[in-house]
Amino acid sequence: MKIFVVMPAYNEATKIGQVIKELKKNKYTNIVVVDDGSKDKTPEISKKEGAIVIRHIINQGTGASTITGFDYAIKNDADIIVTIDSDGQHDVRDIKKVIQPILDKKADLVIGSRLINPEGMPFIRKYGNSCLNFLTFLLVGVWTTDSQSGFKAMTKEAYIKMHLKSKGFEICSEIIREIGRNKIKFKEVPIHVIYTDYSMTKAHGQSITNGIKTFINLLKRKFFDWLLITGWLLITYYSATKTTPNIIPVIPSHLYKFIFSFKKMEYSVSIFQKL
Repeated sequence: MKIFVVMPAYNEATKIGQVIKELKKNKYTNIVVVDDGSKDKTPEISKKEGAIVIRHIINQGTGASTITGFDYAIKNDADIIVTIDSDGQHDVRDIKKVIQPILDKKADLVIGSRLINPEGMPFIRKYGNSCLNFLTFLLVGVWTTDSQSGFKAMTKEAYIKMHLKSKGFEICSEIIREIGRNKIKFKEVPIHVIYTDYSMTKAHGQSITNGIKTFINLLKRKFFDWLLITGWLLITYYSATKTTPNIIPVIPSHLYKFIFSFKKMEYSVSIFQKL
C-alpha cells in the first residue's frame, strides 16, 4: 500500500523541517511538499530533510497547492493520499488513525475532525469553524463536524472522481461538495491538534477574513453552477422547440465582468517546478 503525504506550504521554514522529521520517524517516506512561492527557506529545508519538493513559481493559494500535490501523488502510483498542515499543528501519529477506515474498507475518504473532541481549541476557532460547517451544509448539502479540516486521507479512486478547482481555503468545502456529488463513502475520526504560539500568532487576525473569503468563493461557485444549469436548460429547450424562450435572463454588464473574472480564476494554469 503506497501512501503519499502531501503538505501545502507557504513561508513555513520555522516548522516544516521538524514536521518532515516526524513523518520519517513514523515510517512515512513519500512526503510531498508543495511550496506556494515562499519567500523564506521552506523549499530548501524541505529538500534537505528528504521531502519531494514541488514549487509554485508564484503564490496561488492553499487549494492550488493541494491539487498540485494530489496530482503528483496520483501520477506516482499513490494508493492513499494524506494531506496535513505544514505548520506542525497536526500530530503525524494520527495519520494511522485517519487511514485505518480506508484500510478496513469502511470509507474511501476520511476527515480528521478537530471538533469531535475540541478540547484546547480556542473559542474563536470553534465558533468560526462551526459557522462554516453550517454554511457549507447549506451550500453543498453534506454535514460534517469539521468541514475546514486540513487533515484528510483518501483513496486514489476517490480523488479521481472529484473535480477540484479551488485556489484558496475553500478547497476544504469543495472537497465536501465533491463527496456529496460523487456519493463518496466517508467517515470522520477525532484528531489531536497541537496549538502553539507560532500557529496561533500566524492565524491571529486571519481566521475571520479567511472564513469570509471562503464563504464568498463558495457562493461564487454555487452561482456559476446555477448559470451553467440554466444555460443548459435553455439550450435544451431551444433545441427541442426551435423557438427562443422568453425567459432568458437579462444580465447586467457588471455581472458579466464578475462572472468572467471568476472563470479566469477557476481555470488559470498552475505554474510550478520540481526542485
